[in-house]
Amino acid sequence: MYGVPCYDPAQIQTAYHEQPLFDRGINGAGQTIVIVDSFGSPTIQSDLATFDAQFGLPAPPSFQIIQPAGAVPPYDPTNGDMVGWAGETTLDVEWSHAMAPRANILLVETPVSETEGTAGFPQIVKAENYVIDHHLGQVISQSFSATEETFPNAASIYALRSAYINAYRHGVTVLTASGDSGATDYADVAGTLFYTYPVTSWPDSDPLVTGVGGTELQLNAAGGHTAPDVVWNDTYNTTVNQFIFGDNGPNADAGGGGKSVVFSRPSYQDGVARVVGNARGVPDIAMSGACSGPVDVYTGFGGQPVGWYEYCGTSEATPLLAGIVSLADQAAGHSLGLINPALYALSAEHAPGLVDITQGNNTVSFTQNGTLYTVRGFRARPGYDLASGVGTVNAALFVPELARAAGG
Repeated sequence: MYGVPCYDPAQIQTAYHEQPLFDRGINGAGQTIVIVDSFGSPTIQSDLATFDAQFGLPAPPSFQIIQPAGAVPPYDPTNGDMVGWAGETTLDVEWSHAMAPRANILLVETPVSETEGTAGFPQIVKAENYVIDHHLGQVISQSFSATEETFPNAASIYALRSAYINAYRHGVTVLTASGDSGATDYADVAGTLFYTYPVTSWPDSDPLVTGVGGTELQLNAAGGHTAPDVVWNDTYNTTVNQFIFGDNGPNADAGGGGKSVVFSRPSYQDGVARVVGNARGVPDIAMSGACSGPVDVYTGFGGQPVGWYEYCGTSEATPLLAGIVSLADQAAGHSLGLINPALYALSAEHAPGLVDITQGNNTVSFTQNGTLYTVRGFRARPGYDLASGVGTVNAALFVPELARAAGG
């Protein structure tokens, strides 16, 4: 649409080799994907119906919306924050559904915007604990995070972990986007300033959460790969910069990844200690997120013209993986809970369902207060790395592998 390939559900399903699973009836049936977003979208149900009609997808067996942390304020199309969350919600719902068409969708809307630091998280924690306590879903998809350094201290993060501890105990998988600013991330609530040194965000850095990074797919019209996937990094892509930022760049626009300054290395990363050192490293795994290869999304909410838009980022990658995990839950016959130990075990044994990413990096450059900064990130390499995690997936192989490895 703006000089780059834009992908539809059939192409992404093909890219991740889902059809052999669909042919066997592994399509998410009996599973529920939980999507958590601030505010939600007032038109999400009709928008999903339009999306499904356009691409020949079945409606989810059940699509419910709940607000367990309090009523969401009335939608205000002049509020840019609400408009932004409505777009995020739509991306999350439409694309988790595209990956697992027969899974139920539970949209959990919260009444306070998640920005940076603790803002919005108490409500998110309350809502997620409600979902977990009432056994409402098997996988939670979170397309949000906040830079660790924007929290008052480590204790303030630890005080917000109860939902992830609860999820772990109840066998619920929690996925979180690793961010869209490469090796840096936002330093202010307005999202106008970046840290000028490498940082990482939470909850993706939480050891009880699976951090999802971004890749760039290179596909033909049928969805077949024309080249191996690489780390998503559009920082220096002039076409993307002009479309998103209105200038030639560079702008920080890449998959997040790095080392936590809050959490130490979890045991499941002991085998990659040479990469992460003594810190928790993210991401754990990566899916399509490049703005040079975005996905089609239909939105009908106020504040922007009704119609089709192109969305990208780890906010895309996370619901894509949520759909894949729901397929593995179905294949296993039960929810898989924390999948990270299985991911690293599969990587160590070079399981064919994990596709290693060996090209690209998440180094970014940007101009701030009149100065051009470059934040050196991490390169893809064979095996685990801090740009793509253990790599990406071939779902036809990965789903049964994950079902076995995380079966418990």
